[in-house]
Amino acid sequence: MARPLIISDCDEVLLHMIVPFGEWLDATQPVSFKLIGNDFSRAIRDKVSGEPVPPEDIWRYLGLFFDNEMHRQTPIAGAVEAINTLKTHADVVILTNLADKHNEARRRQLLSHGIDARVFTNQGPKGPALQAILDEYRPSTAVFIDDLAQHHGSAAEMVPHIDRLHLCGEPTLAPHITCGFEAGHAHARIDTWEHALPWLLSRL
Repeated sequence: MARPLIISDCDEVLLHMIVPFGEWLDATQPVSFKLIGNDFSRAIRDKVSGEPVPPEDIWRYLGLFFDNEMHRQTPIAGAVEAINTLKTHADVVILTNLADKHNEARRRQLLSHGIDARVFTNQGPKGPALQAILDEYRPSTAVFIDDLAQHHGSAAEMVPHIDRLHLCGEPTLAPHITCGFEAGHAHARIDTWEHALPWLLSRL
């Protein structure tokens, strides 16, 4: 018999990313990191000139971080306990926007924090990947969790029948991002696992 399915993002949902990334840049690279609002494109600046680095350098630094520095990431408060509670009621998989070469590293990273779950890596909008996961699992019901409104928009377009929770567990970022619930693409916006877990269980 088909089980319910939780499909969760990782960065800023299960693990902190923007803070350890910025700390690593400031400590080891010739750039500084200061996120003002949610404008990531201007957050990384040359330490000498103060100018924002070009987009290709942003992607290069992100690549270096995920190649070598994922150990710096720590769990969002309550995330590990909540995911493991959900696993007693549903299948849980991780859908993360990383290069495919980082799939196994992400799986091992999560396992080191106590989350044993299958990982799907993706690039770009998440709607098509969600559809593929649903086609494989054919769950009785499904819930998608992500911290970015655009992915809820993609999900609402391609798999509108699943529940969608907008959760951003990084408090320095959460107040500044577009809200998927206000945009009409998510069914709820809850930024703490303490309050998200009861909502998620009610959907299963």
